[in-house]
Amino acid sequence: MLCFFARRRVAVVAVTATALLGACASGPTRDGESTPSNKSGGYYLDDGPGANPPANLDQIPDAQPKPELIKASTARPYTAFGRTYTPMTHLAPYKERGTASWYGKRYHGQPTASGERYDMYAMTAAHPTLPIPSYARVTNVRSGKSVVVRINDRGPFRGERLIDLSYTAAYKLGIIGSGSDLVEVESILPGAAPAPPTVEADARPSPPPAAATQPLGPSTSPVTESPVAQEPKGVYVQLGAFSQRLKAESFLTQVRTELNWLAGTIGLYLRDGVYRVHAGPDFDRTQADQIATRIEQSVDLRPVVITR
Repeated sequence: MLCFFARRRVAVVAVTATALLGACASGPTRDGESTPSNKSGGYYLDDGPGANPPANLDQIPDAQPKPELIKASTARPYTAFGRTYTPMTHLAPYKERGTASWYGKRYHGQPTASGERYDMYAMTAAHPTLPIPSYARVTNVRSGKSVVVRINDRGPFRGERLIDLSYTAAYKLGIIGSGSDLVEVESILPGAAPAPPTVEADARPSPPPAAATQPLGPSTSPVTESPVAQEPKGVYVQLGAFSQRLKAESFLTQVRTELNWLAGTIGLYLRDGVYRVHAGPDFDRTQADQIATRIEQSVDLRPVVITR
């Protein structure tokens, strides 16, 4: 599977793919990158606008910031074209000026670093270090035009470039013709708690064991820890399972923020030596299935419905 952020327009140079993000460890080197030529109308490697772009690009809404879990696979340091990048592992204030470029039809439908498919007509962007996913306001310094994009990919990897925009984002900023322009990029914090980079890797639910629940004995850990309750009978939506209590605590805090509409039902339980973060148990099976579906659609989790 190709890793999208390892294939955009840059001067021809090799890259060691094994040093890239975990999700793209087997990705090939990318050939290179070039700015569209205004004189010839040509685009490097046949990139450029699609043959039939939507007629209403001006009406395509900006990305709508919302709390999302940061993908662990995109939060690890990586090396591209001889340079090492250290991505942000949590949402934090960020503001920087630099050159924005854009990418189009050649990569339309290809996987991004987030695992999503690139849609050149969506309001998205690639950045070397901002969290994935996260949101940023991009302002054209020359014209004052501004848009909000969702960061879902890595790149660009030329020192003078700061961000790669989707075709629509570049169109709305007025940089399609020039291919690049000076912009200011500022992160948007939608009120979510910081997401530890281990969330995605450690939060995959495990199959429900048949053994009975075991309450946790007296704890010698700091009093700031959440209580680990005995799990009563009922229907649960399991959000995560961990071998280490500290990771479970961190995840519990995060999902209570990310899933604030469900926060009052989410608790921490110990069973068979595994710390489990569950929502429940006062659901019926239909409600639990609906909740699990809503969670899967809103954040990067794969919940499991458990009946005990």
